[in-house]
Amino acid sequence: MNKKTIRDIDLKNKRVLVRVALNVPIKDNQVTDSFRIEASLPTLKYLLEQNASLLLLSHHSKEGQSLAPVAPVLEKLLGRPVTFVADILSDEAKAAAKYAAPGTITLFENLRFHPEEEANDANFVKAMADLGDVYVDDDFTVMHRAHASVVGIPKYLPAVAGLLVEKEVDYITGAIEHPNRPLAAIIGGAKVSTKIEFLKYLIPKVDVLLIGGAMANTFFIGQGHEVGKSVAEPDYADESKKLLELAKQENCEIFFPEEVVVSESMEEPKNVRTVKPSEIKPNDYVVDASPEFAKVLGRAVYEFLDFDNKCTVIWNGPLGLTELPEFAAGSLAMAGAVVALPGEISIIGGGDTAAFIDAAGRHDQFTWVSTGGGASLELMSGKELPGLAALQDK
Repeated sequence: MNKKTIRDIDLKNKRVLVRVALNVPIKDNQVTDSFRIEASLPTLKYLLEQNASLLLLSHHSKEGQSLAPVAPVLEKLLGRPVTFVADILSDEAKAAAKYAAPGTITLFENLRFHPEEEANDANFVKAMADLGDVYVDDDFTVMHRAHASVVGIPKYLPAVAGLLVEKEVDYITGAIEHPNRPLAAIIGGAKVSTKIEFLKYLIPKVDVLLIGGAMANTFFIGQGHEVGKSVAEPDYADESKKLLELAKQENCEIFFPEEVVVSESMEEPKNVRTVKPSEIKPNDYVVDASPEFAKVLGRAVYEFLDFDNKCTVIWNGPLGLTELPEFAAGSLAMAGAVVALPGEISIIGGGDTAAFIDAAGRHDQFTWVSTGGGASLELMSGKELPGLAALQDK
C-alpha cells in the first residue's frame, strides 16, 4: 500500500480521531457479533501503546441504532474504561476531547444521527477535526464513501491508515494483481447489474470463474431458461451474454451450477428439490446451488496447477440464501472446496459472504476475510477508494 500508516507518524501523547468499524449486529441492546470490532484491535492497541488518547468515530447503518451497546464490548476487549458521548457536536464532546488524558478511550455516538455526515458538510467536518491532533482511518467498510468522517477530516489533520486498512488493501489488491496462479473467482450474490463493471475488470485477470447465487439466474435467462419466481434481472440477460463472449476472448473458463436447489418459498423450505436449470418450474425460487457445484472448483483449478501446487481464490457473494440452513449447503460445500485446495491463498470479499463464513465457524481457515463488502468489491474492481485517496502518501 502506498499510503502512510500509524507506523509512519508520531502518535505519542496525541489526541487521535480513529474511524473504526463499529457497524456490528446489535439485538436487544447487545452486540451479537464482534468480528469487525476485533479486527481493529491491533490498531487500537498500538495507539494505546503510544500513550495516545483515542477518540472513536463510527456509524451504524440501522436507522436509529445507538452505538452505546458497543462501549462495554470495547471495554472488555481493550481492558480499559470507555467513555460514551451521546452527541459529537455537544459541549460534552468538546470537553471530552480537550481534557482526554493519554491512554483514555472516548466513543462518540453514531455519526449518521447527523445528516451532515453523509452530506460531507464542511462545518460538520471542521467540528470533528477540531477535536483531535491526528486522524487514523481503520474502517475499511466505508472507504468507498465520500462522507465527512472519511474524506473531510483528512483535509485538516495529518491522516494515515490503520493496520486493518493496510492489510485489507494489501491482501485484496495482491490477490488480484499478483496472484499465485491459477487465479479462481467465485462470484455470487443477487444482482448482475451491481457487478457488471467488476466482472469486466475481473474476467481478463482470472483463469477460472464460478458464478452462482441469484445472479446466475440472469445468465440462465440469457441461455434460454425460465427461472420461475426467482430473483433475476431479465433486462441484463443480453449483458450477461456479452460477459460470456468476453470470457471466451480472454481464455477465462466460466462455470455455472449444473443443478440448483429450488423451493416454492424463500422464507421456508417448501417442496425443495434439486433440478437442472432447464427443469425450474413456474412456482419455483432458486435458493441455492447444488453442493455438487463445489466439485467444479477443484477440477477446474487442478487443470491449471503448476508444479508449485499453488493457487489463489477470491470469493464474493454467497451461492444461496444462507440465512436459512436448508439453503446454505451449496455455500458450505464451496467453503470446504476452497480450503481443500493445495497451497491456496483464499480471500473472502466481505459482506454477506464474510458473515456466512464467520457464522459457519470457518473464518480462520481462509487467508483473509474482509470486513467490507462494498469497499472490497470496488477495490477488486480496480477503482480508487475515496477514503484511501484522502490519506497521506508514503
